[in-house]
Amino acid sequence: MIEVLLIRPGCTTFDEEGRIKGSLDIPLSRLGVQQAKALADSLKKIKLDCLYAAPSESAQASAKLICEFNFCRNKTLDCLSNLDHGLWQGKLVSEVKRLQPKVYRQFQESPEDVCPPEGETIEQAVERVETAIHKLIRKHDGGRVGLVVPQPMASIVRFVLLGGSLGDLWKCELDFGNFETLHIEPVPSSSLFARV
Repeated sequence: MIEVLLIRPGCTTFDEEGRIKGSLDIPLSRLGVQQAKALADSLKKIKLDCLYAAPSESAQASAKLICEFNFCRNKTLDCLSNLDHGLWQGKLVSEVKRLQPKVYRQFQESPEDVCPPEGETIEQAVERVETAIHKLIRKHDGGRVGLVVPQPMASIVRFVLLGGSLGDLWKCELDFGNFETLHIEPVPSSSLFARV
């Protein structure tokens, strides 16, 4: 069994404004830095074998602060880059809701059925992370790792690890500066993971 800490980095100005950041590389805001410091402080007594971070500036800055407190190795996983929202990136969520109400509602209810214009589907994002996550789980079996991943990619990673539902990806965009602990059992069958 492996313990995975799924860590959301501190927020950015786009998060505070209700903008869709997608794969845009936005640094932590002043509040985001405070959140990342508080997060690092709360994780300092939890020994990590390794901390893996998305390549985004907010995830990298949060991971750096965590490592300063935790003294663990830190690696970047490019496959954890955030979901590409294409032409929606930079727009306010409220703007998409107003201009494309049907697509907005569908993305809330069944995000796997919607592809943002010139963006990436949920299926493509799942395929992008699944193999790397599987290797990571096998490599650290019996250990504890952290994954610093911005939303909504954090929800996609959670889905890859635990299955279930993706939930409302617009709502999850408001989730930063916290973590959850997942217990994963690697299994050799065609199913990647056993849900604990």
